[in-house]
Amino acid sequence: MYKTLQAKIGRRSFLKMLAVGAGVGATSAFASNSGITRSATKEEIKNPFPGSKMVKTICTACSVGCGILAEVQNGVWVRQEVAQDHPISRGGHCCKGADMIDMIKSKVRLKHPMVKTKGQWKRISWEEAFTGISAKMNAQRNKFGADTAMFLGSAKMSTEQAYYFRKFSAMYGTNNIDHQARI
Repeated sequence: MYKTLQAKIGRRSFLKMLAVGAGVGATSAFASNSGITRSATKEEIKNPFPGSKMVKTICTACSVGCGILAEVQNGVWVRQEVAQDHPISRGGHCCKGADMIDMIKSKVRLKHPMVKTKGQWKRISWEEAFTGISAKMNAQRNKFGADTAMFLGSAKMSTEQAYYFRKFSAMYGTNNIDHQARI
């Protein structure tokens, strides 16, 4: 009257489960080894970066403006904590905000204006960058008209920045503007 259901596990699924089990077992074996980890000393807990200072700031991953307590040592951001008393984030971070310190410390982070000449990237000054961009934008507008340009905002913009961005597009001569809200 009742059918018994038999679970059929394919070879590939079995091997995947076996690999996961082996990984968990190996990790557990290493983690239980008494010489691998140790408790932090009181001095390490107190201040692992001697001479550092805590700076209240805001996250720039989006326009929400969550609070961060950034620990800075010799002008370098070395560690961060959430700002428990911040009125916006109330002690929380999203995954982007929690990862901001890694993005700031990245070795591939662009820190200066660059231009590609003959297949090679070359550092240029900010003045050269602004002059070059404005010359190309003016040439484009003169040749094709202002409405061939589209200005796209960003979710990282504050209300004030969005206002100036809108004014800039109007000054350029177009109202082709939109916002890229990741909400």
